[in-house]
Amino acid sequence: MAGSTPLQKRELEDDNENSSSMRTAETMLRLLPMGLCVVALVIMLKNQQTNDYGSITYSDLGTFRYLVHANGICAGYSLLSAIVAVVPRPITMSRAWTFFLLDQILTYAILAAGAVSTEVVYLAYKGDTAVTWSESCGSFGSFCHKATASVSITFIVCLCYAGLSLLSSYRLFSKYDAPVGSYNNNKGGIEITNY
Repeated sequence: MAGSTPLQKRELEDDNENSSSMRTAETMLRLLPMGLCVVALVIMLKNQQTNDYGSITYSDLGTFRYLVHANGICAGYSLLSAIVAVVPRPITMSRAWTFFLLDQILTYAILAAGAVSTEVVYLAYKGDTAVTWSESCGSFGSFCHKATASVSITFIVCLCYAGLSLLSSYRLFSKYDAPVGSYNNNKGGIEITNY
């Protein structure tokens, strides 16, 4: 940089270091839910129990099948987004919007899977006397414990995706300028109502 002052060079180096450390943190935050999703997925896939009362497997319940699919999709997305995030290049508006939208969609998808599965696990433990649905965890305790573990891990994944959503929304909306407005003499800016 010819003609740059030492202060400007130092600020540019600080920006590059901050960008590199931010990229590393984002990559790690994107890889963490991948590992957790795989663990939750494997626990649920291997969840089955047979005893004198019969047999049960995760695939007998549509809710748990949805949980397995949601964890699989989120694990795949986490891997792909981590690969894209680790590549050092400027963040364009289209890239920022893509990360923002996909992070939001997958956050709500995994949250929905966890919430619905939590309801089924709760009913398995407590039952529902209003519809004469008795609790089943007394008979299938091992199945219920593994399902609870998988759902708990899924909620940790939800927290990771919430953090990713905050990060991607910050990256996106920090690219926009604040609206211009004045309380008294608003010439050409956005009108602000005074109460």
